[in-house]
Amino acid sequence: MNIRAATPSDALALATIYNYYVRETIVTFEEEPVSVEIFSRRIEDVLASALPWLVAFEDQTAVGYAYATPWKPRRGYRFSVEVTVYVADGYAGRSIGSALYAELFQLLEARGVHAAMGGIALPNDASMALHEKFGMRKVAHFEQVGFKFGRWIDVGYWERIFAATGVC
Repeated sequence: MNIRAATPSDALALATIYNYYVRETIVTFEEEPVSVEIFSRRIEDVLASALPWLVAFEDQTAVGYAYATPWKPRRGYRFSVEVTVYVADGYAGRSIGSALYAELFQLLEARGVHAAMGGIALPNDASMALHEKFGMRKVAHFEQVGFKFGRWIDVGYWERIFAATGVC
């Protein structure tokens, strides 16, 4: 597996990974597939905020991605991010998410990020285990805040505080 920084030219492959989750699962609350153009803009926005977006490849095939976005827009939140990881359908259990998060968290800590949060639509044992593997702990549980496929869905938040408290 090879991990590198994503570029807008990866949008088709990454939108394909993401849109499986849009169509088939509750892990995202988007209900319509995201176009390549919109996905490309999302990548550009993350890169413009000086945060990492990583993509993992196996044999020239994109098999997962992870990125960080600003937690909130107000200046006082500048040392906090939200992290996200997706693994292509059929590739779960191959440590792709772990490899992506290991690299992402290393980059975030080097950038002086102080806190990382991850939101998880519940139930999702695999995602909870992945976040906890990287030192994240559950800090919030919101009941019935999402609605998809005709049902209400809870969302939990996991947080990791990094030792470094430098400037982003």
